[in-house]
Amino acid sequence: MGEVTYRVFSKDPVVLGGILFTILIGGIITKMVYNLYLHPLRDYPGPFFGRVTSLYYIRWNLSGLQHIKEKEWHDRYGEVIRLAPNYLSYNSNQAWKDIAGHRSSYQKGTFDKDQTFFGKPLNGAYNIAAANGDEHRRLRRLLAHAFSDKALKLQEPLLQGYVDKFINQLRQRSTSEGAIDIVKWFNFATFDMIGDLAFGEPFGLLETGKGDRYVDSIYGSVKIGTYIRAVTQVFPSPLKEVFLMLFVPKKLMEDQKHQVQLAEAKLMKRMELDTARDDFISYILKGSRMEIGEKGLSFPEMVSQAQVLILAGSETTATLLSGMTYLLLTNPSTLTKLMAEIRSSFTDQSDITLARAGQLPYLRAVLEEAMRMYPPVPNALPRLTPYPGEVICGKFVPGGVAVGLHHFSTYRSDRNFNEPDSFVPERWLPNHDKRFDGENHEAFHPFSYGPRSCLGRNLAYAELQLIATKLFWNFDLELQAESQKWMEQLTYALWQKASLNAPDDIYRHSPKVQHTRPFAMWPEPDNLQETGLPRPSRTPGGNAAYHNFHNDFSHIRDPNLQRRLVLAEIGTVPFGWYHMRAVAVAAAGFFADSLTSLL
Repeated sequence: MGEVTYRVFSKDPVVLGGILFTILIGGIITKMVYNLYLHPLRDYPGPFFGRVTSLYYIRWNLSGLQHIKEKEWHDRYGEVIRLAPNYLSYNSNQAWKDIAGHRSSYQKGTFDKDQTFFGKPLNGAYNIAAANGDEHRRLRRLLAHAFSDKALKLQEPLLQGYVDKFINQLRQRSTSEGAIDIVKWFNFATFDMIGDLAFGEPFGLLETGKGDRYVDSIYGSVKIGTYIRAVTQVFPSPLKEVFLMLFVPKKLMEDQKHQVQLAEAKLMKRMELDTARDDFISYILKGSRMEIGEKGLSFPEMVSQAQVLILAGSETTATLLSGMTYLLLTNPSTLTKLMAEIRSSFTDQSDITLARAGQLPYLRAVLEEAMRMYPPVPNALPRLTPYPGEVICGKFVPGGVAVGLHHFSTYRSDRNFNEPDSFVPERWLPNHDKRFDGENHEAFHPFSYGPRSCLGRNLAYAELQLIATKLFWNFDLELQAESQKWMEQLTYALWQKASLNAPDDIYRHSPKVQHTRPFAMWPEPDNLQETGLPRPSRTPGGNAAYHNFHNDFSHIRDPNLQRRLVLAEIGTVPFGWYHMRAVAVAAAGFFADSLTSLL
């Protein structure tokens, strides 16, 4: 019988293929039925296809519209929803306490960060955002002194210097260069600040007015990381490593390696100086030298921490400043109140200090409301439930389930905030209008919550308050009609921001403040007539994709590539080669996973 079987299989590949195909289809159907009717999470509501396969959720991640869809699903299904067979999304204050809060002595295990989301670092050293357990506690202890109130006071002269340079560049270039992209200059200011604190020297962005390869590679890595996660989340080991090598763009891998190499070189240069500066490295080195043996930071660990501090301390701050500016310009009465508070509080720019800027109540309310409307990290950073399981929002969840707290849907939910889609900073003031009574502000945690909350919270507020105060003390800003839908953007872990431009043809001195110029903004310089390219789609997805691939950080200047990116829009989802490759790999992974489940 064995000989007959061998002969049939070896001489008739069609039969063999049919058998394998039948097994594969059977595996897929079996897994779908299991996910729908037998899985421990089967009773949780959510979109049908999301409960069947993780490909559905991955599809929306790849589209850049995850934040929009997840809000829609929460509005439809409630505070907890099942978006993939093994993933639950929450948007309530109780979920924050249960998932991210401090653990009591009788609670075993912790909600560790989901490493399929964060990925393995190239140099093998996890940063503080991704590390778990004792490793995270050690990193947090070593980094904490760099973000203390004492450190912030010592760092103020450095922050003041870069903010003043930012203001001076806006003043000079507004009359000499034509349109000014305020989003770009927010990024230049924050990256130079944090670059100096993390590496001992700035990137030189404010000085040159041009991008930097290290900074550019950060944006690419964050965005393409979405596609890498699509492969990692569905493909069984060890095959996923092979497919990552085959399908992840070579340029991305080169950018990531360059990022690590440049960070190593900059960090080594800073350490060789061995000078007493009040920057992150000084505090990290001091903390490491006080430890014994393996408790201190290794050089690869220092590189990883510096990289995450650059991203967390600069891009997110620049994002919020951009969103705040747009929201203020689309709400003139709010802008008037803020400018009145700032300009009545200071008689000279030199009077603006971190302490005094932090004492402006309406500015703080504006920042809180901007973070609610436009959270710098809009989507969830998943964690895993500890074994054997944990109670979340009154319901038991088995161990090993990915759970996430979705910022965008939480802060835009009418279960947490009244008039959630309206920009009303007054809701954060003690004497707010009665219509905002009963709001659930305990659901608002843009800097996370509990023992893993953001270490750089105070530094972030210092940057935000100082930049915003000096900007609105010096300049009047106004919005042109073309930018009314600026906030319709895609998200790939972070927002894909469009440009906010200021032309050079409007200049005036304010009767209250010298050197004041109104900023009028539009999405981008319209050079399509010069290139002969068709006008971009005016759907939200098309606009966002067009802006994203035309901003100064992308450095995409090939007309043929621009045309392909603009025209390759399917519905409201821009679709390209990276998407197709990632979807193909995800599909292959689903089939392989189904087959593996039968073995």
